[in-house]
Amino acid sequence: MVDLTDYLWIIWLGFILVCVIIELLTLEFTFLMIGVGSLGGLAANLLDLDWWVQILIAALLSVLLLVLIRPVLLRVMKKGADPTPSNVAALIGLSGRVVATIGVTGGLVKLANGETWTARLSDLSPASSVDPGDTVTVSAIEGSTAVVVPRKGPLNAQP
Repeated sequence: MVDLTDYLWIIWLGFILVCVIIELLTLEFTFLMIGVGSLGGLAANLLDLDWWVQILIAALLSVLLLVLIRPVLLRVMKKGADPTPSNVAALIGLSGRVVATIGVTGGLVKLANGETWTARLSDLSPASSVDPGDTVTVSAIEGSTAVVVPRKGPLNAQP
């Protein structure tokens, strides 16, 4: 009868390959650390250690790499990143001019970046409506609607 533990190295190689493929799709270093830890299990297999020792070595090595190396790699990767907010985060705090009267149910606002958005007044706003030409500040984005609060002063002034 064939002893399946003689072919355990194939399982280790397959698992490492799967981890590398998943890592290429996620790019967050988690599966890379697990794959490298599994190399320890493969090495233990090549040293002819018991199957449970191989799994224990792979697990311990993976946990060590996840705790010690992954945070360092993530910090290095984010070191040169652009801190400028983008997408919806860039709209929060942006000023705009009312195009169509904004009430609790809605209206239109042209933001300082040139985009025209449907808008509604914030629940925290003391005003019940804002007339065309008035300036507002975006306090939140809910779906495709800008939640705004009225503001005093010119459009170019910072909030």
